[in-house]
Amino acid sequence: MLKLSIPFRLRLSLIIVIGIGFMKTGAWLWLGIYGAIALCWSFWLRAPLRTLVKLLGSELIFLSLLVLPQGWERASFLLLRSLICLLIMNSFLLTLPPHSFGIALKGLPLPAGLQEIVLLAGQYLEILLAEVNRMKRSAELRGLSGTGGWLRYVSASTIGALYLRSLDRAERVHAAMLIRGYQGTLPADTRSTPKQRLWLTLAILTATGLTIASYGNWA
Repeated sequence: MLKLSIPFRLRLSLIIVIGIGFMKTGAWLWLGIYGAIALCWSFWLRAPLRTLVKLLGSELIFLSLLVLPQGWERASFLLLRSLICLLIMNSFLLTLPPHSFGIALKGLPLPAGLQEIVLLAGQYLEILLAEVNRMKRSAELRGLSGTGGWLRYVSASTIGALYLRSLDRAERVHAAMLIRGYQGTLPADTRSTPKQRLWLTLAILTATGLTIASYGNWA
């Protein structure tokens, strides 16, 4: 598999998802084409199949509760369209290297100041999730296994402790960044190469063409 940069993968994923989001409801043919693209994208990224299926299954339950009241035909289309979007984004997220979510977010076309905020938010979000996993393992060692035990463990005091631990660790990370010369900008190069810009242009044209075609009489 060709090595694709993280910002490039994020931009491609978002282009496809945005194209699917603007499709005409009931355009099954064009949704099927998008579905084939999503499967190829997931295969190209080599997303872990078992984890991907479990994640999609959990999301399917939640989506079903939202769309089923809208009628079977419309709900079926919305459900499948949502699953295709989730397949694309989950495949991207599950194949991210560790501690690279913030770099992926910085790849979005945002102002420089906002990019730094997004990048730091992604990095500290990973710190928060790491603390949640540590506390969950601690609860399991205390015999609070299973969903019910974990929910009992997550009380108001636990949430407060989680906040304090995450804040303390974030401050230590920030201090380490200052020692290493951090001055408000992080060395994350998100510029696209000419070849990547060509592929992004082709992806935009393809997604635009498919979405516009879904509004045709043949859809």
